[in-house]
Amino acid sequence: MAKIQIKNLRKEFGDFTAVEASSFTIEDGEFFMLLGPSGCGKTTTLRMIAGLELPTSGEVVIDGEDVSQMPASQRDIAFVFQMFALYPHLNVRKNISYPLHSQGMSRVEIERKVADVSATLEIEDLLEKPVSGLSGGDRQRVALGRAIVRNPKCFLMDEPLGALDAEFREHMSDELLRLHNKMKATTVYVTHDQLEAMQMGDKIVVMNHGVIEQFGTPQQIYNTPKTMFVADFIGSPPMNFLNFQAKLKIGTTKIKLGNQTVDVPELYQETSGNTVFGVRPEHVRFTDNTGYRGIVTATEYLGTNQLVTLDTANGEIKARISSSQKATVGETVGLGFESQKITLFDGKSGSALRSALNNDGANNG
Repeated sequence: MAKIQIKNLRKEFGDFTAVEASSFTIEDGEFFMLLGPSGCGKTTTLRMIAGLELPTSGEVVIDGEDVSQMPASQRDIAFVFQMFALYPHLNVRKNISYPLHSQGMSRVEIERKVADVSATLEIEDLLEKPVSGLSGGDRQRVALGRAIVRNPKCFLMDEPLGALDAEFREHMSDELLRLHNKMKATTVYVTHDQLEAMQMGDKIVVMNHGVIEQFGTPQQIYNTPKTMFVADFIGSPPMNFLNFQAKLKIGTTKIKLGNQTVDVPELYQETSGNTVFGVRPEHVRFTDNTGYRGIVTATEYLGTNQLVTLDTANGEIKARISSSQKATVGETVGLGFESQKITLFDGKSGSALRSALNNDGANNG
């Protein structure tokens, strides 16, 4: 397997810049997620790693070799597409073995490799069946088998579960993780589904409009978002944002939210005045010990907890609280916050302000 380094990668299509100055490293054996909304540049980045697109500038280094201008056939990678890209006129065995025949491998070696891969994917009983009659999940297994059988340096996957229904998608994501943990293969996986990225990835790059918003572990991305875009894109529901006007100085540990003083992580930079208070729903609580209040406008029962929507002087806010706690639509309740989990953002740029919470050096584009 291989380490992949992306250095100042840029891709232009005429006047349109699809990817702008991207840099990150995928360590050997990582399950790496490229995450973002449609059109953000994640698939273009994957295609440049694969060699299906050549970069306008920058470098793609795989296993220590600069492959930026090499065609895909010389990069020793395997690509798994959303729509499987199988040969419909061939059976499962011939689909899986096709890359090995192309390499001129002996029949005995091909049979051994196909047997190993089919056992790993638990599709031995499908080998003689035509792929056209298989379910979506089984066809995806065959597509994975055709990629795995070559034992490439890395696997590149472009929304590989996107064509499956929700229930089977979850099942196949578990299978992909099991397969990855068994093979320890370097895997780069494109998705727009933040839950999929958070559940499966060792590291995540979050992209938006061709730019990397943040690069880090799922925990870093969720707990210390570097931009309002990341905070809003990651989480279900996403982070709450409350606007307030205040010029804050370095060393600030308290802010005024309405008429209430709220503790925040110590600030390491000044603000211009347009500031946004960010807090996850699970870090909001009901309390009588506060002057900051909200009116309950909706409740959603979620089993062991409930999601409560409230209207405050600074905007709408959602709180994830215990289902045993009373919350009645129309009532006014006091709101408290887990102070050391609060992120303050610059309202103009959308960037998180450096503080005791998020000054750990997690990469930001």
